Amino acid sequence: MPTRDTGEHAQKSRTDADVDQVEETAAATSDLAERKEALDADIDAILEDIDEALETNAEEFVRGFVQKGGQ
Repeated sequence: MPTRDTGEHAQKSRTDADVDQVEETAAATSDLAERKEALDADIDAILEDIDEALETNAEEFVRGFVQKGGQ
């Protein structure tokens, strides 16, 4: 007489796969957070450089955009 499969084995495999997927998602989220922090730091450094350049050369910077005569 054939035995009836209760599906416990298949259910356990799905649970293990779900746990693996959650772990992979958590790792990917962590990697994205680290990349975002690094990019934010790079952007902040660039903006700081621009601020410093404008503080020291603001008048010269503005003169470069002032229209002269028939321009």
